[in-house]
Amino acid sequence: MDKTICDCLGFMKEWAEKCCKGEKPPPNKIGSEKMDKKETQKIVREAYGKIAQGQKNCGCGTCGPDAKEFAKSIGYSEEELKVIPEEANLALSCGNPTALANLKEGEIVLDLGSGAGFDCFLAASRVGQKGKVIGVDMTPEMIEKARDNAKKNGVENVEFRLGEIENLPVADDSVDVVMSNCVINLSADKPRVFHEVYRVLKPGGRIAISDIALLKQLSKKIQESVKAYVGCVGGTILIDDYRKVVCASGLKDVKVTVKGSSSCIDPDTKDPIGSAILNVLEESESLQDYVVNIYVEGYK
Repeated sequence: MDKTICDCLGFMKEWAEKCCKGEKPPPNKIGSEKMDKKETQKIVREAYGKIAQGQKNCGCGTCGPDAKEFAKSIGYSEEELKVIPEEANLALSCGNPTALANLKEGEIVLDLGSGAGFDCFLAASRVGQKGKVIGVDMTPEMIEKARDNAKKNGVENVEFRLGEIENLPVADDSVDVVMSNCVINLSADKPRVFHEVYRVLKPGGRIAISDIALLKQLSKKIQESVKAYVGCVGGTILIDDYRKVVCASGLKDVKVTVKGSSSCIDPDTKDPIGSAILNVLEESESLQDYVVNIYVEGYK
């Protein structure tokens, strides 16, 4: 499995360059013949299923004692957090895409990798009863948790669908805004994700994405670490490659803004995934040397 993840990372860079020359990525092939996309998805799905069940594998986020304080540190206000059910905050974010989206009443919003519904509930409060928020996640446990959160809190303008962000269970030209929070980096087929985003957006629709990207290439040890992939670091690509992938989908006026060092792995983390990543770094290295938070904007 370690080798296949490394193959996958090389493939993503290769297609970032090819796509911007007009070539389209193959719909069902994401890397070398050895790359097993389903196995990669299985690893990520199982890890985030455990997170939904409250087990100690924090993945892309933090194992800090206070999820609310973590959310504040990455851009959520006290007022915003009041409208989000506490059970929906699993501290798996790396920014606040709802603030970037400038949501309006009546809009249809799609959240990629919606987890327990954290950003969906905030978006639902912005678009009102005339609008709608659709959350898509490939982890059954997350979908169950999100639906339970919606029911318990009486939020009716949200819908959670089980599905993959590379094959969205959403109709063509049907949503005004696509947002995502620290999820697309986990995909082994980023070009496919953004082609799907383009497909489901209405003409004039926009994206508001918070994610992580690389300042420089990861060391081979990190690239080959399965735990680094689950922790959002192993699947991350260079900032310029990220921009090229988004542009290649057909989206226009693409803007990628660096929002500071990534907080995805705390140096003092107790999370076994985070610890495994830090253990493969050289003594002189820090993840802050490699990984940054980014905001991504664009229009159809």
